[in-house]
Amino acid sequence: QVQLVESGGGLVQAGGSLRLSCAASGRTFSIYPMGWFRQAPGKEREFVAAISWRGDTTYYADSVKGRFTISRENAKNTVYLQMNSLKPEDTAVYYCAAKTKAAGGSYTSSRLSDYDIWGQGTQVTVAS
Repeated sequence: QVQLVESGGGLVQAGGSLRLSCAASGRTFSIYPMGWFRQAPGKEREFVAAISWRGDTTYYADSVKGRFTISRENAKNTVYLQMNSLKPEDTAVYYCAAKTKAAGGSYTSSRLSDYDIWGQGTQVTVAS
C-alpha cells in the first residue's frame, strides 16, 4: 500500500515562494500519475496540478498557471510543487494524491475521483 507524506508548507509573505514535497513509500510509485490539490477553509478541495508517471505531461489549474510548477523524481519516490509569486488566495491545506489504477505514461487528471491515495496535507499560509 502506497503512503504519501507532504512537507514544505509554512507561512510566507505575498510574492514569496515555497516548495512542497510529497514522499511516497512503495516500489511502484514511478508508474503512478500524481496530483496536487488544495482546500481552503469553508471551500471544497480543488485541483492544483498534475503530472504523468513519465513526467512528460503536466497540467495546471488556471489559477496557478505560470506561477506553480509540478515535477517528480521517480528515483527518489518524490513529487514536488514549486510555488512562486504566492498570493493570499493560495492559502490552503495542500494535498498530494496518487492514482494507483492503470494509466498510460502520459496520463494526467484534474479529477479528485481519479486519485485513490492521499497524503495528510500540509498547511500553506500566505500573508498579505
